[in-house]
Amino acid sequence: MSASLLFVQALNGLQYGLLLFLLAAGLTLVLGIMNFVNLAHASLYMVGAYLGAAVFGRTGSFVAAGVVAVLGTLVIGIVLERTTLLTFYTRDHLDQVLATFGVILFFNELVRIVWGPQSVYMSAPQGLTGTVRVLGAVYPAYRFVVIIAGLVVAIGLYLLIHHTRLGMLIRAGASNARMVSVLGSNIRLLNSALFGLSAALAGLAGILAAPILAVQPGMGDNVLIVVLVVIVIGGIGSIRGAFFAALIVGVVDTVGRTYLPLLLRQVAERTVADAAGPALASMLIFIFMAAVLALKPEGLFPARR
Repeated sequence: MSASLLFVQALNGLQYGLLLFLLAAGLTLVLGIMNFVNLAHASLYMVGAYLGAAVFGRTGSFVAAGVVAVLGTLVIGIVLERTTLLTFYTRDHLDQVLATFGVILFFNELVRIVWGPQSVYMSAPQGLTGTVRVLGAVYPAYRFVVIIAGLVVAIGLYLLIHHTRLGMLIRAGASNARMVSVLGSNIRLLNSALFGLSAALAGLAGILAAPILAVQPGMGDNVLIVVLVVIVIGGIGSIRGAFFAALIVGVVDTVGRTYLPLLLRQVAERTVADAAGPALASMLIFIFMAAVLALKPEGLFPARR
């Protein structure tokens, strides 16, 4: 258990956590501000990955793939919101869950029809297939770029929410949407813009994850559960909470999957330890969430109104 291995795994956890943050940031804004449970958020992540992989396969340009993935999911998100989900804003959360679960099934079947049931593999962009040195440790260049991109987006979202007029309206709408509407702001347009931003962040997460993970139908279903855990831990509606909770979950899950099997091998057979270690690492996340709910029901960093 060298210090170098621990540092590399911590970087992997940071990279995974920042991908979770890109997903959690958009979802927590929609849930915390619009009070809308959008399970279809993970489907937009999947669509972004497919769009990016398709464009990259045809052009070989990662920049073009990223632009199409982000803009494509933004447009799809706004169209979905205006044509289907708008009528559910005033409905119960159960209705919203059922409706967006139906959207998940629709998109899963749609990508199977368009791209087939098999996985699509996307390579890292040329020039980022090598390694870089991070504080003396060798680390894959593409994963390091994902870390940088995630941090840049986090800073951009912080500036948007706390230092722009749009951010002021978003925060005010979260506190009292009717009053914001009375004062002359178009809440419906603001909600559509917020939903579009959420979709674009999901698409960005999808294209960034595509060279790391296999792009396949339903790829967003499993990550959705982890993203919801991140939101609960951080605090619903809190970008700051989503950021720190995503980092905690990413590092705990990644480091746990690496080191728990090694520790369990001291007291159990290798096959048993290798099977139980990753499962225990996943359990740690849910145990931590339960502890947070028990001690701080609003999350570690509840949204400031």
